Amino acid sequence: MSQVTQSRISPFKFPKPQLIPINGIELEVFEAGTENAGNPIVLCHGFPEHAYSWRFQIPALVKAGFHVIVPNQRGYGNSSCPENVEAYDIIKLCEDMVSLLDYFHYDCAVFMGHDWGANVVWNLALLHPKRVSKVINLALPYQERGRKPWIEMMEEFFGEDFYFVHFNRKPGVADAILEANTAQFISNLFRKNLPPAPPAPGMLMIQLAEAEMAAGDPILNEEELEVFVSAFQKSGFSGAINWYRNLDRNWHLMADVEARIEHPTLMVYGDRDNIPKSESLVNFAPNLEVLSLDCGHWIPQEKPDELNEALIKWLAKS
Repeated sequence: MSQVTQSRISPFKFPKPQLIPINGIELEVFEAGTENAGNPIVLCHGFPEHAYSWRFQIPALVKAGFHVIVPNQRGYGNSSCPENVEAYDIIKLCEDMVSLLDYFHYDCAVFMGHDWGANVVWNLALLHPKRVSKVINLALPYQERGRKPWIEMMEEFFGEDFYFVHFNRKPGVADAILEANTAQFISNLFRKNLPPAPPAPGMLMIQLAEAEMAAGDPILNEEELEVFVSAFQKSGFSGAINWYRNLDRNWHLMADVEARIEHPTLMVYGDRDNIPKSESLVNFAPNLEVLSLDCGHWIPQEKPDELNEALIKWLAKS
């Protein structure tokens, strides 16, 4: 994995990992730019991803003067995969990031998250504001806490087959299907240039795992696909899916936390993403700048050059 060379950023080689004991578990962590010690940025991947999802951002951030720290979060890669579902609640996920800063002897860092990683970064800035200097989030804006727990609300609006709901109501079913079709699932999920289409009936993730053909164009070449596939063949999907199984628990845990972030914040959307943009995000994060790119959900991998240019400019001025 550490020796895969990316043509778009040749001759960059993905950093070799180290297993770091923190917060009662081990995290597999990749770092680059140690010569820039004192100027950290932590990159938090989403579902079903890997630290490798940031392969195009790492060299650009190192060149811009950052010490880049990229963990495989709990449940992913060679990081610990606790069996207990509650081990993946938002408090513990955020504590992992705080403990990571402690390990590297940093008081705070810039944090950038994509998808589920963005959810971690939003909540990290709320729970541990002094440990975050700037916030960059991709694809997922802050999700305002409604009057009902998340899964209850989603089941009411989207039905029992919505994959968030299915993960919770039918534990183990999707896990097994994804694990039996890992390569096909990852290949079918990481696509771009998807034609507009209404959601098909059934459970999306299971459909993608079982489909022999998928719409759109593949994002990953064969070498890149193998990195993701080999990682999930080792870890399985239950740890990653357990993040979803804590949504209602997180709803209760965050009940008394004021939802406001004062940090400089950059929110990056993909205009073709199915996740809707937030009209009220500025009320939650008043020091907000918004960027939209012509792509789908997998922003760091679909538009690496455009994203990197925007990141470096924003980090320099903010």
